[in-house]
Amino acid sequence: MKKFINGKMINLSDPRLGSKVIFKTDDFFASANRIINPSPPIFKDGVFDKHGKWMDGWETRRRRGKGFDYLIIKLGKPGRIFYVDIDTTHFSGNQPTYASLEACQNNKKLNSGTKWTKILNHKKLGPNKNHKFSIKNKSIFTHVKLNIYPDGGVARLRLYGEIETKNINYGSKTVNLTSMLNGASIVGCNNEHFGRAENVLSPGKGKNMGDGWETRRSRGKNFDWLIIKMGRTGKINKIEIDTHHFKGNYPDRCSVQGTFIPIKLSNNSIVKKSKKWKTLVNKAKLHPHKKHNFKIKTPKTSKVNYIRINIYPDGGISRIRTFGKVVK
Repeated sequence: MKKFINGKMINLSDPRLGSKVIFKTDDFFASANRIINPSPPIFKDGVFDKHGKWMDGWETRRRRGKGFDYLIIKLGKPGRIFYVDIDTTHFSGNQPTYASLEACQNNKKLNSGTKWTKILNHKKLGPNKNHKFSIKNKSIFTHVKLNIYPDGGVARLRLYGEIETKNINYGSKTVNLTSMLNGASIVGCNNEHFGRAENVLSPGKGKNMGDGWETRRSRGKNFDWLIIKMGRTGKINKIEIDTHHFKGNYPDRCSVQGTFIPIKLSNNSIVKKSKKWKTLVNKAKLHPHKKHNFKIKTPKTSKVNYIRINIYPDGGISRIRTFGKVVK
């Protein structure tokens, strides 16, 4: 089996979930809102605005007294955080010296009496790099506070974990079981050279080709694939493969497999077993810039919580939507 890319779970700070920056002490040089942009940070050589060099991230002015800067993110969906990425890409010489994280669970308006829990102690930050840290506290949180010491710039803050969906009652409604809004996440894929696999779980229509999953060109008999853990176990009745914006680089064909795994397994184990999963959609022809709907005929007793999408031989998909009813 080819080397594959491990899933990152869901980025709970993604604005496509409804997450937003609700407070910042300062963002003189670069808007705090950029820190949760789901796209990788970019650098615009020689571009300046009225405050100085344009930077793709959050950047505060230089402090001349005591204190430190911070911002607060309200998560679009409450969830558990397993690891974080404090990304200082393109910030070299203007990155903070240290950073820490606090979080809280609060369904009301934040105030001076809000109790915050430290989930990441002071960590040294370096220039122009990703800083990944595991989070031991597995409580459900609604807000996260990023503290930077004493000031500076951070390109992105990504909070990887899982949405809390156990208390949501879907009833008998048909829902998109592979939407990140319903807790779906990527287990793994073999390639995401041009576009990240997690984009296929996003709500709404893709903005452009960059807002989808796209693999490099295959030069052999290989094919590409990705595996999705559904937000909830369900009975599937329709799968939609959307190639919106992919006009000269859509896959020629695709197939879909599915299974129900009742116990927790490692990503590696799931990937190894996935080749033998039940076929839900046989190799089907795909077309450019189009939604392809496939009706799924499965026994009434069958249920699925993982699906695997194979594309032949390569290419891009904007969204994968799996419609069905939630079951226990």
